[in-house]
Amino acid sequence: MDKISIVVPCYNEEESVPYFYEEITKISKEMKEIEFEYLFINDGSKDKTLEIVKEYARQDSRVRFVSFSRNFGKEAAMYAGLQASEGDYVAIMDVDLQDPPDLLPEMYNTLLEKKYDCVATKRQTRKGENPIISFCSRLFYKLINKMTKTEIVDGARDYRLMTRQMVNSILEVTEYNRFSK
Repeated sequence: MDKISIVVPCYNEEESVPYFYEEITKISKEMKEIEFEYLFINDGSKDKTLEIVKEYARQDSRVRFVSFSRNFGKEAAMYAGLQASEGDYVAIMDVDLQDPPDLLPEMYNTLLEKKYDCVATKRQTRKGENPIISFCSRLFYKLINKMTKTEIVDGARDYRLMTRQMVNSILEVTEYNRFSK
């Protein structure tokens, strides 16, 4: 039986964690043939995020967590989650549900059928986003793509599902300052 680790970076997300847990639990029930691990990475939250996650861990053996002493940033949280993950496949998802959990079955099937190492998501539209944030985001991608030979796709998300082989390869790269998009 395949196992999927869901890595969930959290920083001051006490309101989002219960909604995320409810949604990811629904998906795991649909994917009966898969074992799941929910790995919450508390990135130095100052609210009750850690307490809520600890309560889920007491109630559900699929829930595990890593807790940082202070905020190190999302990239560090994602890396710690990859290090702690045990699954044959590993997904990185935002806890605020901007990354729809209901895409996970399709992503998993795509990995199996196409023999890919990674399936990633991309935002199709910025509809509903604050116009200033949208402008700054587009400007960032234009600038970064002028400064580097590696194209960074506008709208690329951290939401992805990877094989264990890919995760292990990522973990072999020991850069301190990471940018994973």
